[in-house]
Amino acid sequence: MGAGDRMKNAAEDLGGKAKETAGKATDDERLEREGKTDQAKADLKNAAEDVKDAFKH
Repeated sequence: MGAGDRMKNAAEDLGGKAKETAGKATDDERLEREGKTDQAKADLKNAAEDVKDAFKH
């Protein structure tokens, strides 16, 4: 996996955290859920890439 992919996943995770925080601050449950979903997506992408990397070596 390239460093660019890791950076994209980290950006998605940070964006998700920002959405979650904004949702909590404004009592917007939909935004908070979106943020948690974005974070979960980033985690899954990282896990999948870790598996790919494990088989490359």
